[in-house]
Amino acid sequence: MKEFELKYGCNPNQKPARIFMEDGSELPVEILNGRPGYINFLDALNSWQLVKELKHALGLPAAASFKHVSPTAAAVGLPLPERLKKACFVNDIPGLDQNPLACAYARARGADRLCSFGDWVALSDPCDALTASLIKREVSDGVIAPDYTPEALQILKTKRKGGYNIVRIDPDYVPASRERKQVFGVTFEQGHNTCEIDRSLLQTVVTANKDLPETAVRDLIVSMITLKYTQSNSVCYAVDGQAIGVGAGQQSRIHCTRLAGSKADTWFLRQADKVLDLPFLPKLGRPDRDNVIDGYINRNEEDVCAEGVWQRFFTRRPEPFTAEEQRAYLSGIQNVALASDAFFPFSDNIERAFLSGVKYVAQPGGSIRDDAVIECCDKHNMVMCFTGLRLFHH
Repeated sequence: MKEFELKYGCNPNQKPARIFMEDGSELPVEILNGRPGYINFLDALNSWQLVKELKHALGLPAAASFKHVSPTAAAVGLPLPERLKKACFVNDIPGLDQNPLACAYARARGADRLCSFGDWVALSDPCDALTASLIKREVSDGVIAPDYTPEALQILKTKRKGGYNIVRIDPDYVPASRERKQVFGVTFEQGHNTCEIDRSLLQTVVTANKDLPETAVRDLIVSMITLKYTQSNSVCYAVDGQAIGVGAGQQSRIHCTRLAGSKADTWFLRQADKVLDLPFLPKLGRPDRDNVIDGYINRNEEDVCAEGVWQRFFTRRPEPFTAEEQRAYLSGIQNVALASDAFFPFSDNIERAFLSGVKYVAQPGGSIRDDAVIECCDKHNMVMCFTGLRLFHH
């Protein structure tokens, strides 16, 4: 297939639309089911690069959940603790711990369930039946993987009344060394971003504390590879082999750090007893539970514990999760990794990161205020590496 006609572009009024190879060669993708759209393919091709690089860097199957050309989360295939299984709604899956790809997907989809609603999924390895059964349970637009077992393909083809988007990509495909795009009729050209992210980027430790364990190296690599495919400005918190908070597309870096930090906090708080034990009505679906949990933790537009409201969600009225209780819970969190796609211009980013348990930091360095940022890390006994590598993505 040398080109594929799309229903429309980013919006219904943007027609005609298609994907094709400029040199007339075959596309590296095959549509096995459905009819992916313009944004679907943007998500698919970016997310595939992310999981492929994670697998190459860490030697573990990887998965990513994408929305609007940025990852909501990404993860490698490590077993999930029981509390995390319950928070991710996968505690009912037998054999999960023996399937690294399914674990990677469960982690990626469960990190920010609110933002992953209607996501695009990427898998580094061929999709098997168990992983497909997990994908089937979630609201999702499509999936890209290097292949699918016959059982997995049959499971996925039942989603969305048979219209679920399933894309197979050639795992050996290598893009041209130069890439082009047009904006307002003007053609931009640049070299494809082939920078390799591995532990060699973490050799320059600039803080007094230089103790960087292998688990931190892994998590910083997860953070940096995630940022490579996140709309800038961007910051990523990670722990236990997965991204737990991504702040994307903010004009100010402190807003990235706050946004990603609030998502990381929510991920941790979802595993607190008060949240895990919420007495949901049996009829309440998974997406509705996600919304209610977010409202319960973050006290959003509607007080889900209020009289006349709680009856729609719970069998009994739950006690509120107070700010004091949440702060006490989060104060016990530690060993979180944080990476930034460009330097931190002020130490306020470090102060905010510390509130979410950050212990390890990777950033390019190069700010005129580097000394102040290092001093703030030293105050909190953090380990910070200067990578010398900017990771802007647009």
